[in-house]
Amino acid sequence: IVSIIIFSVVSGSLFGQNFRETFFKVINTNDTVEALRIITEWKSKSPDDPEIYVAYFNFYGKKSMTNILMMGDNPDGKEALVISDADSANKEPIAYMYDETIYDHKILDIGFAYIDTAIRKYPNRLDMRFGKIYMLGQIKDFDGFTKEIVNAIDYSAVIKNDWKWTNNEPVKDSQAFFLGNIQSYVVQLYNLGKVQPEFIQQIAEAVLKYYPDNVESLSDLSIAYTMKKDYDNALIPLLKAEKLAPQDFIVIANIADCYNQKGDVKNAIKYYELLEKYGDADAIEFAKEQLKDLRNK
Repeated sequence: IVSIIIFSVVSGSLFGQNFRETFFKVINTNDTVEALRIITEWKSKSPDDPEIYVAYFNFYGKKSMTNILMMGDNPDGKEALVISDADSANKEPIAYMYDETIYDHKILDIGFAYIDTAIRKYPNRLDMRFGKIYMLGQIKDFDGFTKEIVNAIDYSAVIKNDWKWTNNEPVKDSQAFFLGNIQSYVVQLYNLGKVQPEFIQQIAEAVLKYYPDNVESLSDLSIAYTMKKDYDNALIPLLKAEKLAPQDFIVIANIADCYNQKGDVKNAIKYYELLEKYGDADAIEFAKEQLKDLRNK
């Protein structure tokens, strides 16, 4: 009897994995009809498989998407066909054509309901949380995006970074992996340029609550203040970061910029000189240009 039970557990796991592999191959071809048939059969054979929730989330995410051709201003970060003025001497661009993905939020909300259920049932599954965060970023819901990141940071402290991934596999070097991905989300927000700095500040403060010496988050917090032109408050976490990583040239560059923006020429020169000492080739060249201008002043 024990042998039969063990065989059933192993074969059931392999069966579910085969469904998962087949599903993702099909969904990547945009065949949502076949993908739904696979999930339905999968659920009937292995109803307790947590990967089914992930499959449903991906299914409704894919089903909600429509690609359309847009014409408008230069789309940041996207390949675009440039339409120029043929009568202009310089053939200056007058418009751009590019692909844009739009989402049917009624359909997508069904997917979010599945992934929310999954996160409640399997709260230490980091792939589920990151999947939801990714989609919130895609639909530009940056308030929800930020809240989900902060929720993950708080829960990570509860479980001491004991995260699991697909098929409940443990995440290797989970703390470094987790914090590295959180930092990539902050970079994503920063690169948008138009996002409220409060989102970056909320994420940075959430990390620093548990990791007060995290240099990246200290820098992120300073960036949030810098975006608001609050250079005095920006300097507080930066100067702490400098003590923790005195040769980190990104920290040094940010300190130099803050002093420069404040009009504190003496300290700006001091930190651009440090940037010239510790920076990479581009940073050194930039420091030299800044020092030339500041010394002329």
